[in-house]
Amino acid sequence: MEQVDILIIGAGVVGLAVAKELSENYEDVVVVEKEASFGRHTSSRNSEVIHSGIYYPQHTLKADLCVKGGELLYYFLEENEIPFKNCGKLVVANNDDELEEIYKLKANGELNGVEGLKVISSSDCKKLEPKVIAEYALQVPSTGIVDSHKLMQKLENIAEDNGVFIVYNMQVISIKCLKKEYLVKFSNGELFKAAKVINCAGLFSDKVAEMVGINVEKEDLKLHWCKGEYYKSSKITDINHLIYPVPDPKGIFLGIHLTINLQGEVRFGPNAYYVNELNYGMDESHKSEFLEAIQKYLPISENEIHLDDCGIRAKLQKEGDGFRDFYIKEETQKGYPNFINCIGIESPGLTSCLAIAKKVNSLINT
Repeated sequence: MEQVDILIIGAGVVGLAVAKELSENYEDVVVVEKEASFGRHTSSRNSEVIHSGIYYPQHTLKADLCVKGGELLYYFLEENEIPFKNCGKLVVANNDDELEEIYKLKANGELNGVEGLKVISSSDCKKLEPKVIAEYALQVPSTGIVDSHKLMQKLENIAEDNGVFIVYNMQVISIKCLKKEYLVKFSNGELFKAAKVINCAGLFSDKVAEMVGINVEKEDLKLHWCKGEYYKSSKITDINHLIYPVPDPKGIFLGIHLTINLQGEVRFGPNAYYVNELNYGMDESHKSEFLEAIQKYLPISENEIHLDDCGIRAKLQKEGDGFRDFYIKEETQKGYPNFINCIGIESPGLTSCLAIAKKVNSLINT
C-alpha cells in the first residue's frame, strides 16, 4: 500500500496545473489518471481559446479566475516558450438588439476587470476583417489561442521535475474516508492512503465526489454532459481575429464561433446539446445549424465546411437552467477534511487553470 501526502485525481489541464502549483510547496504529490496519457477528454477537445472574462457574472469564480488566469497564462506561455497568439476577437452585431447585447457584454467585462474593450463600427470591422459581416463589433484585445497539448506537456514536465509522480492507467474505483486520511482503491487492485485528495476528474468529478460519500443529487453537484461539434474550412483564409456571435441567450454556450489555430486554419463551433453517453462520434445532422449560424457573420456555402472534431463539457447547469459557476471547495463542512472538489470545470477552465491551481493551494489545511 502506497502512503502519499497529496493525491490528485485527473491529469487534464486543471489536474496538471494543480500538480505543478502544489509541487512548489509540497514534496509528496501524486497524480493518478485513468487514461493512458494526459488531457484525453475536455482538455484536448475544445477551441483552445484564451478567454478574456466578458461573459461571466461579476464576483463569480468563472469571472475572477478567468481574468486572473488569463494574465497568469500569458506570462507562463511566454516564459516557457509555449506556442500562443494574442490575436484578439470580435463579437459581432448585425441589428439593434445585438448591439444592445454587446454593450451589455462590454459593461460586464469592464466590471470584471477586462481592459481595452471597444465597440467599433462597420467600417472599422472591415479594416480588421474584410470578409466578416458586421454592423458593429465588440473588440476584445485580450483574447487569444494556445497550443493546449504543449501547455499540458510543459505543466507535466515541470511537475515531474519538481518531484511529482504521475501514474497513468490508474482508475479510481472507491474512496473511503478514514479519520485523518483517505483509502483510495484502483481498478488494478492497488491501494493508496492519502492525507489530502484533490478531485480534478473532469467529466467524472461528480462520480469521484460520490465515491467519498457526498450525495451529488442532494448537493446539486451532478454533472450534465454537453456535446459540442466543430467544422473546419480550408476555403476561408486570411482571418486574423476570432469571430464570435452574440452569445446564446440560454447561457448554454457562446454561440457557433470562428476560431483560428496557430497555423491560421479556420474552424467553426462548437454547437451545444446534452447527451447521456461518452461518445465522440459525429455525423452531419447538425450541419444546417452550423451554416445558418455562420452565414450571419461570414459568407460561406455548404461545400466549404467539413466535419472536424467534437468534445464533451462537464456542466453543472441542467438543460433549461441558468448560469452555474465552477464548484471549487474544501469539504470539511461535509465531513471530509482536505478533500477538495473541482466540479463543473468547463469553459473558461483552460484559461483559468493556473488561477484554479492557486485557489486549490489556498484551500489546503496544513
